[in-house]
Amino acid sequence: QVQVVESGGGLVQAGGSLRLSCAASGTIFSINAMYWYRQAPGKQRELVAVITSGGRTNYVDSVKGRFTISKDGAKNTVSLQMNSLKPEDTAVYYCKGDVVSGLGRFLEVWGQGTLVTVSS
Repeated sequence: QVQVVESGGGLVQAGGSLRLSCAASGTIFSINAMYWYRQAPGKQRELVAVITSGGRTNYVDSVKGRFTISKDGAKNTVSLQMNSLKPEDTAVYYCKGDVVSGLGRFLEVWGQGTLVTVSS
């Protein structure tokens, strides 16, 4: 069984910073990519950032220059450094892993989410 667990959410004032972390655990053969999504109240879930096994990254336009995704492949962890936060960044942030399990199965594994609230 593979699971993904996020941590690091909280309340921050506009202009502040937060760092989210996500750890994948279980019987993992490899991780193809890890993602951060977010879902604000009343809105659809959107992709915020992705990092591939090769280290390639991509971001939604609204966070470019403010958010940085990084990974530690040896520890199967990914982080999202969020700077210059805005009230519109308020959302539940979810981590997702595209994982190949030890049995060779391809899995999309979601975390339970962590709430980020940015006050104005």
